[in-house]
Amino acid sequence: MLHVRVASPSGQTAQIVSLLADSPGVVNLVVLPGAAREPAGDAVQFDLSVASANPVLRQLRALRPHDAGPIAIEAVDATIGAGELDRPRHNARRGRTFQNETAPIWDLVESKVEADSVYAPSWYTLLALAGVIGAVGILTNSTILIVGAMVVGPEYSAIIAVAMGIERHDHAAVGRGLRALLVGFVIAIVVTFVFSLFIRLIGEVPEAYRDGLRPVSDLINSPDMFSVIIAVAAGIIGVVSLTEARAGALIGVFISVTTIPAAADIGLSVAFQSWRAARGSTFQLLLNVVLLILVGAAALRSQRLLWRDRRRGS
Repeated sequence: MLHVRVASPSGQTAQIVSLLADSPGVVNLVVLPGAAREPAGDAVQFDLSVASANPVLRQLRALRPHDAGPIAIEAVDATIGAGELDRPRHNARRGRTFQNETAPIWDLVESKVEADSVYAPSWYTLLALAGVIGAVGILTNSTILIVGAMVVGPEYSAIIAVAMGIERHDHAAVGRGLRALLVGFVIAIVVTFVFSLFIRLIGEVPEAYRDGLRPVSDLINSPDMFSVIIAVAAGIIGVVSLTEARAGALIGVFISVTTIPAAADIGLSVAFQSWRAARGSTFQLLLNVVLLILVGAAALRSQRLLWRDRRRGS
């Protein structure tokens, strides 16, 4: 269940209320004449079934002028006496019930991606610090620190923004995301290089790494068929978690498994003049970022087509 609030120009309120009153899945419709101040007008609020959200929100957006205020949407954690509004629907053609058979709410998905695709200085700082943590993990052969670096890394917000921009043919979003990824990873690599060079100059290089025992680094800088499999799986999981509102820390870790460690290993390998490892890590990073973007765009498009076909067949 969702709770929706809009400020409606007084002359348009009757049309909006008529639309909502005739729409299945709309309950608790409340109109407060003259209550809205910025922008001025009537305050309209209602609860909306998740199953009916896409068509209702689409029609509501079509009714409102471009200079109208935003449509505010909140998820309702629990409802009492909601009846059949948000219960699983029975699919007669398949003869069984599919749990939570509701399409992703595309307005919310797109809004979340756009909100996360603001690349403030803190975004680049987190990416650089993730690279440093990853470099320490590689130096000490510590998988725990590698996971820590993946937790810190914020790069998936830019990756999914580029993927959605490709899927929606939004060239501006694609350009912003690609620039953020390019600048962010360059900063992370440079900061990691400087840090690694400092560690080398002061003689604090762990003995195992100095002796060439680098299992973590060797795993990162040796892209193979499994790198492709993991990147494809990560791209699909990222999109599904986003559209099903399940994105969380663990999803972010899995997405970063193919990006942050590779960027860290590039800076570290260049500082120690391990050119083969640097080339392998560079290819690993490029391979996985490209695959994450392309697979993400394809998964988004597939989900839209899948739910469009289900709606037509229902």
